[in-house]
Amino acid sequence: MDFTQQNEKDRQYFTQDFSVLEKLFSKIRNSLFTGERVKISDLDLSEIIDFQKNQTLIFISLFQAGKTFIRYGNSKNNIEDAINRDIEMLRKKATFEDFDVQNPDVCRIMLEYTYDMTKTDVNLLQSVKFDENRFETGINGIRIKNGNNSYYYLPTDAVTYSNITLNDALKVLLKKTPIAKMTKSFSQRTRIFKNSKEYECFIFKSRAFVSYKNTVIPLYRGNVRYFEYNQDVLYNQILKSGDWLIKNMYDDGRFLYYYDCAKDNLIDHEHPNRKEDNLYYNDLRHCGGAITLIRLYQITKDKKYFEPVKKALQWSISTLKEQQTPWGKGYYAFYNKKAKLGGSGVMLSALMMYYDTFKDNSFNEFIVGLTKHLISRVDEKGEFLGYYIHPSYNDGKPLDSISEEEKKQLFSFYYPGEALLGLALFVNNFNGEEEFKKEVKKISEKALDWIVEERPKIYGDLFTALPSDAWLMQAIEQWVKTDGFKKENYINFVFHDADIMCEKTYQENNSPYIDYCGGMYYNYGDHYYPDGARCEGLIASYYLAKYLGNEELKEKYKQACKKCACCIFHLFNSEESSYSHKNPSKSINSIRFKATRQWVRVDSIQHVSCFFSRMKLDDIK
Repeated sequence: MDFTQQNEKDRQYFTQDFSVLEKLFSKIRNSLFTGERVKISDLDLSEIIDFQKNQTLIFISLFQAGKTFIRYGNSKNNIEDAINRDIEMLRKKATFEDFDVQNPDVCRIMLEYTYDMTKTDVNLLQSVKFDENRFETGINGIRIKNGNNSYYYLPTDAVTYSNITLNDALKVLLKKTPIAKMTKSFSQRTRIFKNSKEYECFIFKSRAFVSYKNTVIPLYRGNVRYFEYNQDVLYNQILKSGDWLIKNMYDDGRFLYYYDCAKDNLIDHEHPNRKEDNLYYNDLRHCGGAITLIRLYQITKDKKYFEPVKKALQWSISTLKEQQTPWGKGYYAFYNKKAKLGGSGVMLSALMMYYDTFKDNSFNEFIVGLTKHLISRVDEKGEFLGYYIHPSYNDGKPLDSISEEEKKQLFSFYYPGEALLGLALFVNNFNGEEEFKKEVKKISEKALDWIVEERPKIYGDLFTALPSDAWLMQAIEQWVKTDGFKKENYINFVFHDADIMCEKTYQENNSPYIDYCGGMYYNYGDHYYPDGARCEGLIASYYLAKYLGNEELKEKYKQACKKCACCIFHLFNSEESSYSHKNPSKSINSIRFKATRQWVRVDSIQHVSCFFSRMKLDDIK
C-alpha cells in the first residue's frame, strides 16, 4: 500500500499556523473561571476545525497533577454553542473546584473534535490489517450507542489510560455502559456487548490540542509530534533522561526500576503482585543504567556522572559470588536466586566501559574474575550456557553439566551477545593479562563460530522475523577490531541483521500513520515498535561499516538510524507531552516503552539513550 498522499495531507495539517488556538484557549480558560459565555466570531477556525453541524463532537478536558481529569463533550449547530455547553457542564462537575483553571501553568486544557464517524460491527474490528475495520490505538475512538445514550472512548484516551490494544479500549469503554453493572468480568462484558442488539458501535477519528503554559500544542496520537530528525532534540533527550536516572537513584546505588506514569506507582506489569517493600529488581537492566551514564560522560565529559556510575557499579559488585575456574578464581553475578550468563556479561561490559572511560583500576579484580567465569560457560562445542544457577534446575546448584533439552529450555538470544561484548572489551582494552587474553580469544572465537554458524541450525525455530540480537551485533563490532577476528561470516551476520531491520522498518510510502515511519514490525500491519534496543544493533552496524570503510552501508545505516531516532523521539516524556500524568514531576524526562503505553523502566531509558549517545558521539546530523 502507498500511503504517501494521506501522510502528506496530515503533514500539511500539522505544519500550519495554530496560533489562533492560543486566543481560543485563552477565551475558554477565562470562561471556565468566570462562567461568562465564550464568543469566537472573531476567530477563523475553519482551517483547523472541520466542523460539521450536529455531527462533529467537541470535547473539552481538564488535566491537573494529582487530580482525576474531567471532561464533557457534545455536538451542536456551531462550534461556539458546543464549546459553551462543554464549559457549562464542566463547571457543574463535582470536582471542578479542584482545578486551578485560571493558572495555565497548573491546569491544562484539551480540546478534541471528532470526524469520520462510521457505523461498524464491533466483531469486525481488528488491529492487524490496514483496512476500514482497523482500530488503531491513539488514532481511532469508539462510540457505543444505547438508545439515546452514547459512550465514548476518545483517541487520546490511549495516552490518558495507558492503552495499546483494542481490548484495552473496550475495557475502559464498557465500564461506562450499563453492561458494567451486569458483571465484573471483562470477557463476559465483551460477550454481552457483541451479542446484544441494543448497542450500536461506531469508529471515528479526532484532532486534539492541549494547552502548555500560554501556548497550544496540536497532538498526534495524543502526543507531541516530531516531524524530522533533529540533533538538538536528540541531545536534549539524552541529557534529560540521564538526569532522570540520577534523580531517581537510591542511596544503595540502584536505580528506580519501574514507573507507571498514568497511575503514579512502581508496580511492574511483569510482577504485579510484589509488595511495595519488596519490588522486583533486575541486575542486568541495572548495569544498563550504569552504561547509560557512562555513555553520557563520553559525549559530555561532565564529571557529575562519575560518582553515580561508580555507586551503581559498587551495587553490582555486591551481587558477585566466587567460583573456581580452570584459570583461577572467578566471579559471577548472582541475583534473584539466579546466575545468568547475561548478568555477568553485562556487568563485565559495564565495568570495562567504566575502566576504559574513567581510567580507574578500582574494579580490575572483578573484571578479570568475571572474564574467567564467562569463558568457563562455553561448552566443548562452543555454545554458551545461559545459566550457571537456576532455582528450577539441579536443586539450585551450579549447572556444571546440562542436557540438550535443558539448554533449549534455558536458551536466550541476548545472553551470549552480552557475554561476548564484555569479553571483546576485555581483550581489546584491558591492560595486562596478556597470556590469559590469548585463552579468552581462543574460547571466544570458538563461541562466535558456533553462534554464527551452528545456532541457526539448532535453534532455528526460536528465531523471529525481526532480528533481536543487538547485543551480539555490538559484540561483533568490537571483535572485528581484534587481530584474527575480521571474519567474513561475523561481519555478514551484523550486516544481514541490520538489513532485515531496515527492511522491516515502516517507510514514508508504506506508513499508514505519519508517526509509524521509523518504527519496526515483525509482520507488516503490526502496531509499530519504536525500538531503541534493536537500534543499538543498527548503530553498531553503522560503526562497523565505518570501521571497514564501506561507505555505501555506512550511509544506508546512518539514514536508517536517523529515521528510527525521529520515531523514537515520541517516547520521551517532555513537559509538553506529560499533560495526563498523575505526577508529572516524577515522569518528566523519562522514556517510555511504547507510544501510548505510559510505562517506564530503566532499560526503556537505557536502550534509547545509548542509541542516541552513539549517534551523538559520531556527530550524526
